[in-house]
This record gives sequence, structure tokens and C-alpha cells, in this order.
Amino acid sequence: MSSETAVPPPVLWAQRKEDVLLTFSVESKDPTIKIEKDSVYFKGVNAQDNRLHEVTIPLYDAVVPENSGFVNKGRCIEMALKKEKKDAGYWPSLTKDKKKPHYLKVDFNKWKDEDDEEDNGGGNNYDISEMLRSISGAGDKQDKPSFDDLESDSDDENLPDLE
Repeated sequence: MSSETAVPPPVLWAQRKEDVLLTFSVESKDPTIKIEKDSVYFKGVNAQDNRLHEVTIPLYDAVVPENSGFVNKGRCIEMALKKEKKDAGYWPSLTKDKKKPHYLKVDFNKWKDEDDEEDNGGGNNYDISEMLRSISGAGDKQDKPSFDDLESDSDDENLPDLE
């Protein structure tokens, strides 16, 4: 690792009525992650280029650290945060700051609008409690749900061969 200053990793975020989903888009073997009531801390070295990534994200509202968790998927770290106020609705932003940080982007693949959640009962085969149980070590690694399985994309099936 070089003596360069740490830079924030690219972070994608999405939310549900009771949950906030974060994806740290960096390949890091042993990151340091702390989920606090009002913030999330990440520090890790990118395995590809040895760049140090570090960021503290002040959250818009409180989360329950004991019911939140993360999983290192190898190419990224995915995190699920349980909102403390379940009936407060959607947050207008991830952070308390009015200014959007340059490293933060909306994850439209996981995003679900507040109106959509109410229309179909709040779910689309996505079970945050099951994911958090699997993160806590209950079950075999192969039994753990994958964020990749949340939505199937019919456009990816039966593609023609490249010539």
C-alpha cells in the first residue's frame, strides 16, 4: 500500500420503506466496516490497484446497527441497513447534507419507489430479514441469498453469438 491519501469508494444506494441498501463498489479482501446509529464507516484497500478507500457516510436518519449487516461479495461489499423509524417513509436522501457527495449514486437496479411498494404489498421476492439472517452466519454460504437474484432480466436470455 502506498502513502497516498484515502479516497471514497464509489457507493450505490437504494431504499425500501424499512431498509436502506448500500453497495461499496470496490474489491477489498478485509475491509473495516462500522455501522453506527447515525453513520456508516468503510475503509479498505482495492485489491486491483492497491488504492486506499475510506469514507464515513452521515446518514439522513437513524438505523438499527444490530439488525443491519453486510456481505463481502468479492467484487463489492453489499450492506443492508434497517431504518429505526419504520413508519417514517422514504428518506429524501441518504445523507443529512444538502450537497450530494461525488462518490454517491442511486442504484436504480435495486431502487423501489414508495408508491410501487404500497401497490404490491412492499415486496418483489426480496426479503431483507432473510438476507440479514444469512449474513449473521446462520446457514451455509451457498444458502445465502444474492442481490443478483433480486430481479431477473429477460433481455439477457438467448442472446445471439458474436461473430
